[in-house]
Amino acid sequence: MPFENLKPQIISIVNSPLTRDEKLKNICQLLQDNISYYNWVGFYFANHEAKTLHLGPYVGAETDHTVIPFGKGICGQVAESNANFVVPDVSAQDNYIACSFTVKSEIVVPLFVNGINIGQIDIDSHVIDPFTEADERFLEFVNEQVATLFFE
Repeated sequence: MPFENLKPQIISIVNSPLTRDEKLKNICQLLQDNISYYNWVGFYFANHEAKTLHLGPYVGAETDHTVIPFGKGICGQVAESNANFVVPDVSAQDNYIACSFTVKSEIVVPLFVNGINIGQIDIDSHVIDPFTEADERFLEFVNEQVATLFFE
């Protein structure tokens, strides 16, 4: 499904009367259900004092990676770099935390609130190199909408 068709649905979820975690889980589900190569979709949130990321709502296979130190793996690197990180082939990454042998690629986009990186959206794919610049722009849009949930 084209990203433009999903944008109104993201906005609708964000503006719904659900709890923040329910909204985040519904966004994850929407993305996984509508984008064929999004096989695991979740949010991690930063604890800046402990320099760790903590798993939030997600959909997909269970993961042991509920706490990730800043700097470790793709998510941990994004916590430090404040930049999108697209990994076309996870087997080519030195600093990669393997979640499952089925994961072939990953994209992580930071989530900013008031200019502070409070977390990220993390997506794993069972396909090598599926992510494009359009995915990055769309996930930046998703995070801009999600950021509004933290102004409440």
